[in-house]
Amino acid sequence: MGIGAITSYIDVAQLTLYVFFGFFFGLVLYLRREDKREGYPLDSNLGPNHPGVVGFPGVPKPKKFLLRTGEVVLSPNPNAGIEVVTNATRADRSPGSPLNPIGNKLLSGVGPASFANRADVPDGSFPDGTPRIVPLRADALLGLSIYDADPRGFRVVGTDGLVAGVVRDVWVDRTESQTRYLEITLAEELGGHHVLAPTTMVDIRGKEGKIVVQALMAAQFADVPKLRNPEVVTLLEEDMIMAYYGAGTLYAYPARMEPLI
Repeated sequence: MGIGAITSYIDVAQLTLYVFFGFFFGLVLYLRREDKREGYPLDSNLGPNHPGVVGFPGVPKPKKFLLRTGEVVLSPNPNAGIEVVTNATRADRSPGSPLNPIGNKLLSGVGPASFANRADVPDGSFPDGTPRIVPLRADALLGLSIYDADPRGFRVVGTDGLVAGVVRDVWVDRTESQTRYLEITLAEELGGHHVLAPTTMVDIRGKEGKIVVQALMAAQFADVPKLRNPEVVTLLEEDMIMAYYGAGTLYAYPARMEPLI
């Protein structure tokens, strides 16, 4: 027998190859199970009494995760079931058919209006739990670059060209030194309350002294999700606000839902 041979039919190189195949298969199986810690079982769309789809391999056993706040969460959560959609109807009875929102499409939670049920607490990246996103008025050390336009006092205009309100303040991410939201005081006919607009969804026109938001019409600013605390925005509120503006890119008016041709 040659060098490395174990028998006349098996050698070390052959065994090494088999071990590699086994290890790689186990790795893929492990990773496939781990990526099922969230989102499973899948909704089969076959009715409330039909079990959810898990597939192969199955969902892993719950694992404990210790959060920075001291809270312990389980993933997957054994008490979490399939969320029943009540604010939309299916286009037809076939599984996987599109959903048609009911009522205010921007608040439907369907399609571009969907959002994740994140924790309803502020995003705190400091050891003492201090919120990372705050308005400029909350921290005297914060300020805007002298090279950028200060949008405070600018008019806010919707995609229909009508004025929705005036920028009251700018909300800044203190850990990344970036502006995240513009706080808008709405016109009296829209309620006169304050709402946030993501800076990624606005067009700041400094020379004209106005902010253009193509995602919404002026009247739709009245229904932007409000903050529970006017000085703090939570993770859940951030997702809901982003979903509202995202939904406007499709649902703001009927023509946006139709094909170009």
